[in-house]
Amino acid sequence: MNSYADLKKLGHFEDEWLRGGPVRRWLPKGLVGKPVYIFETGGSTGVPKSRLQVNDFRTDYEMFSNTLNDATFPKGADWLMLGPSGPRRLRLAIEHLAQYRGGIAFSVDLDPRWVIKCIKRGEVQEANLYKQHCIDQALTILRSHDNIRCMFTTPKLLEALCEKIDLAHYGIKGIFCGGTELTPQFHRFVREELAPGVDFVPTYGNTLMGLATHKPFDPKDNYEIIYHAPQPRAVVEIVDFDSPDKKVEYGKQGRVMLTTLTKETFIPRFLERDQAIRRPPCDPYPWDGAGNVQPYSGFASTVVEGVY
Repeated sequence: MNSYADLKKLGHFEDEWLRGGPVRRWLPKGLVGKPVYIFETGGSTGVPKSRLQVNDFRTDYEMFSNTLNDATFPKGADWLMLGPSGPRRLRLAIEHLAQYRGGIAFSVDLDPRWVIKCIKRGEVQEANLYKQHCIDQALTILRSHDNIRCMFTTPKLLEALCEKIDLAHYGIKGIFCGGTELTPQFHRFVREELAPGVDFVPTYGNTLMGLATHKPFDPKDNYEIIYHAPQPRAVVEIVDFDSPDKKVEYGKQGRVMLTTLTKETFIPRFLERDQAIRRPPCDPYPWDGAGNVQPYSGFASTVVEGVY
C-alpha cells in the first residue's frame, strides 16, 4: 500500500464480519493488555456489530470539542445526554466531552431497541409511553441542576422535550443533535420554532466512524445538512450505487462509503446503510462533504426508527 487509492485492492469491508465473536480478533497486537471497551451498533437489524476501542472515542470527541463555540457551549458548563445509552459508545463519548470541557454529563437511561420492538409489534402507544418516560427523566434533571447549558439529543426527543419546556428558559445555550431524521426541514424547524436563539449543531456519526461535523451554518445552503468527516481518521465518499469504485459527481446522490483508519480500527471502504449528495470542500474542511444523508433506499426492507 503506497496511497489511499490502493485500498481498492482490498475490496469492501463487510459489516457481517463485525457481528458476533470472537471480538478480540479485531484488536491490534500493539494494544493487547490495554483496557478495552466494546461498543455496539445496528442492533435493530439483527446481531449487533461490535467495535473495540481503547482511546478512539476520547480522541474523536476531543477533536469535535475544538469545533464548538465556547460562547454557546461554555467550558465548565454541565451537559444533558438525552440519547441512546446501553452498549453504545455515545454515552461514554458525551461524558468524556463534558469532562474534557470541564463539566459533568447527566445521562438519561434509554434503550432504543425496546422501542423498536414495540413498534414492530404494533404497540405504538407503549413506544410513546416509553418516549415520555425518557422525557420525564430529562425534565427532572433539567429542573434539578441549574448548571446544565449544553445537551446532546436526537430529533424526535428534542421535539418532544421542546413541547414541554422552553430550553432557553432553562439555560440551554447549545444543542448538538444526531440521527437519521435530521432533515433540512427539521433543521429549519429547530432554528426558527423549537429553540430559536439556541446554537444548533447537527452531527452525523456512528460507532464505526466516529462523528462528522456540520459545515458552518450559512442561510444560503437553505438549511441543507452538510457533513464533513474527521479526515484522516475517517473518510466519507459518495459513490455510485451500481459501481461503488466510482465517486459520483458533485451535486449527485450516491451511497455513503466509509473508511475508518486509526491506530485502533481499520475498516476500509465499508458501504454504509446511508445515501447522500456529494458536496464540495469548504472552509474549514478542504475535503468533500455529504449532504442530505438519509437511509439507503436500495434496501428491500425499511429500518424501523424508534426514539431516534
